[in-house]
Amino acid sequence: MFKRLSTKLLNITIASLCRTKQLEKAETAIIDGIRLGILPDVVTYNTLMTGYCRVVGFDAGYSILQRMKEAGVNPDVVTYNSLMAGANRQSSLFQCFDMLEEMLNMEIVPDLWSYNTLMHSFFRSRKPDEAYRVFQKIILQNISPCQATYNTLINGLCKNGYISNAVSLFRNLRSYGYLPEIITYNILINRLFKSGEFTSAMKLFDELRDSGYVPNAITYTTVMKYCFRRKYINKGLEFFFEMKSRGYTYDAFAYCTVVGALLKSGRIQDANKCMTNMVKNGYELDVVSYNTFINMYCKEGKLEDAYQLLDKAEKRGLDCDKYTHTILIDGLCKAGNIDGAKRHLNYMKMLGFDCLVALNCFINGLCEVGQIDYALKIFQSMDVKDSFTYSSLIQNLCRVKRFHQASKLLLSCIRAGMRILRSDQRAVVNGLNLLGLKNDAAKLAVEIQTAKLLHY
Repeated sequence: MFKRLSTKLLNITIASLCRTKQLEKAETAIIDGIRLGILPDVVTYNTLMTGYCRVVGFDAGYSILQRMKEAGVNPDVVTYNSLMAGANRQSSLFQCFDMLEEMLNMEIVPDLWSYNTLMHSFFRSRKPDEAYRVFQKIILQNISPCQATYNTLINGLCKNGYISNAVSLFRNLRSYGYLPEIITYNILINRLFKSGEFTSAMKLFDELRDSGYVPNAITYTTVMKYCFRRKYINKGLEFFFEMKSRGYTYDAFAYCTVVGALLKSGRIQDANKCMTNMVKNGYELDVVSYNTFINMYCKEGKLEDAYQLLDKAEKRGLDCDKYTHTILIDGLCKAGNIDGAKRHLNYMKMLGFDCLVALNCFINGLCEVGQIDYALKIFQSMDVKDSFTYSSLIQNLCRVKRFHQASKLLLSCIRAGMRILRSDQRAVVNGLNLLGLKNDAAKLAVEIQTAKLLHY
């Protein structure tokens, strides 16, 4: 009795240490337990394995299996479910399937969670047909699906572009004996927004509120975020205040989402009040929060304050990301401090960051101060470009009536396999027409269509 209780206590200790990512201490606890005569059991090893899979990776988790066998502890279905989950977390369908095969070879019967994980892994690997076959296998083997099974299926169908199938399955859940949970609504609302079906997502949100369920913080944050993306600022703020009135604990991300939207709409004073309120409420600032503050200072033209905040973040030990430096470079460009922006860009390169977005800001900044030839030189030196790189230069070349150069750039963008904005195409063609170069405009229109057919 004492030993059973002691092993249970050991397992609780291991679980607690693994949850806090203290794997070395977990290993020490096992060694100390063995010295005291408390032998680890299958639960001990399964818990440690899960910890290694989450913190280090699948291979580290799999190494525990050999230790189990050496200790004379037989793995069970939970062991292999943990390994399958670890493989799935690394998006390794092969390893996930391999663990299922190994389980079957050891005559361990897979359970519902084994199949749920395999189904999720197929969906992550963009193999929806195989994922659905796993679901059919669950039914054929008379294993009762759980809510998580249907949530995985709905989420996977949405991610792979089968939104209508996911909605249809959602509508039929009650006929299968399941009531949609709040998490099910959240999955579908988020996916509808991501696929651009804003109206359908909002209707489902209204349906959720009418169904007797109370939207949670995740629901409100999702709806709020996409309202802001559509520039429905007041509607997004309405949901934010509704979320507050319901007493939900909203995190720094929700605050930063609101502040970002206010900044984009030019409501700098409101953004400032919101960030001040966030600090007063005692929220711990992370990199995203610092980026939002720095962006706010840059919008206000307070670059010195922005750099002081950067220094404060680094002294706190936070690793500022590429967005932090890009915000500062953009702020310097907008303030007309091109030399300062160039120095910060070189510093960013020295730190090893991806500088594509920062370079796009720098190119646009050069064009704004009339240094378009220097901007073209930077453009030519870039190894990687995106459609925004091209678009910025095309628009600025059109602004100074260099339409022939803009047309060459437009065609090279299409031939590089990138999509162009209709506004860019219209600006170049209309510009050539305004200069009386109608033949050139017509020729360009034909070349654009030909290039699209060849490269899209």
